[in-house]
Amino acid sequence: MKTSLSVTLLVLGVTLPAAAQDPVKVDSKHYQVVFEDAQVRVLRITYGPREKSVMHEHPVGYCVIMLTGGQTRFQTPDGKFTDSNVKAGDVNCTPAGPGTDKHNPENMRDTTFSAVLVERKSPPKP
Repeated sequence: MKTSLSVTLLVLGVTLPAAAQDPVKVDSKHYQVVFEDAQVRVLRITYGPREKSVMHEHPVGYCVIMLTGGQTRFQTPDGKFTDSNVKAGDVNCTPAGPGTDKHNPENMRDTTFSAVLVERKSPPKP
C-alpha cells in the first residue's frame, strides 16, 4: 500500500506543477482554446482594460498574432518587468524550451487587448 501511495504522490508531484503552468488551466478568463489537433493548439487571448494574468509559461514553441494594438507588461519570476508596445498584425515567435518563457502578462491600456497564440505541440523535426 505504501508503494502505490508513494508512486501516486510522485506522479502527482511531477504532473501537477507542469499542468499548473498551462495558461488555459490557470487563467481561463483570458485564454481559451479555439482549435486543437495533434500538432498545434490555438488560443484566443483577451485582456480587458488594465487586466493582469497569473504566472504561467508555454513550454513549447509558439507564435502570437496581435489582433489589436496595445501596451503590455510582462513580469518574470525574478520580479523584472518588460514593457512593449504592439500593433495589430504584429507577430512575435518564441522558440521551444522549458522555463524559457515563464511570465505574468498585463494589459497596460484602458482598451481591450486581443491576440491569437499558436502553440506547437511537439518540437520541430531536424
